[in-house]
Amino acid sequence: MKRLEPDKMGKAECISYDDNQLPYIDLGTARIRMDKEEAPEWALKKAQDELREVDGIKEQAIKELRELLQNEKHLNLPLDDEYMMMFLRPCHYYPESALKRLKNFYNMKLKYGQACENIVPAKLRNVFEADILNLLPNRDQYGRRLLVLEAGKKWKPSTVPLVDLFRGIQLTVLGSMVEPYSQICGAVVIIDMEGLPLSHITQFTPSFAAMLLDYIQDCICMRLKGVHIVNNSYIFNMLFAIFKPFIREKLRKRIFFHGKDWKSLTSHIEASALPPKYGGTATWELPPGKVLGEFFECYSKDYEQADSYGFTEGYKMKKK
Repeated sequence: MKRLEPDKMGKAECISYDDNQLPYIDLGTARIRMDKEEAPEWALKKAQDELREVDGIKEQAIKELRELLQNEKHLNLPLDDEYMMMFLRPCHYYPESALKRLKNFYNMKLKYGQACENIVPAKLRNVFEADILNLLPNRDQYGRRLLVLEAGKKWKPSTVPLVDLFRGIQLTVLGSMVEPYSQICGAVVIIDMEGLPLSHITQFTPSFAAMLLDYIQDCICMRLKGVHIVNNSYIFNMLFAIFKPFIREKLRKRIFFHGKDWKSLTSHIEASALPPKYGGTATWELPPGKVLGEFFECYSKDYEQADSYGFTEGYKMKKK
């Protein structure tokens, strides 16, 4: 096994590779890696209980979704079982619902252009080098992926324009969408608004808010189980007011505001999965953002392939 040691402080400075030549970031007591293998048994049982992933229904749903896609002459997509399941799992194996979400997902390029194009690591190095987007190595007590976005004073729009920040979020979510474990258990996002300056508010327009909420609520094929806002101040309330009109009831019930109350946050996410700065007990230290960006670049071919999928030229998006 090729193993490149983290430094004395426990912060990884480079990529390691396992025996299968799959990349990971060694944090000493944990690893950041893509869980591309089959989900553990307990998660597969969860899929049966919650997502209708049972013999008969599963095979029939895959068959029906594939047939529906074959009738979509302007959609360029793979049709293998694994790809079908990526969209069927979040939709509880209802083919029509999966088709609708899938089309919404690929319609985003047509609707929003640049904001949803070139979702590839090499084009988003500035986002990772800014250290504002993190993938935590541990899942929570429910097996959910944990993503952290630092959008307060640490985010410099002059270095990372808002559209790039959104594209970086899409890239990170796309990485989780292909993980069977995450398809079943979903993801949780922590948004750290520490030191949010008033000047940042002007970056967010109602049209951006509408686009972001369209992506979250109607397009991503990921079970978003919670959004936790931390270090939020009165200035954040002004920002949230821009987003509030576009948030539907289902998502509203999954948004939690904690301020600096770490006991509140750890009542939702077990402390062992969180770093100390969020009230956690994890002993690892997150890598520099540059290293996380290099980790994603190890999967550049996959991202470039994914970016090539979608509607072909000549397709006219139907207006709602």
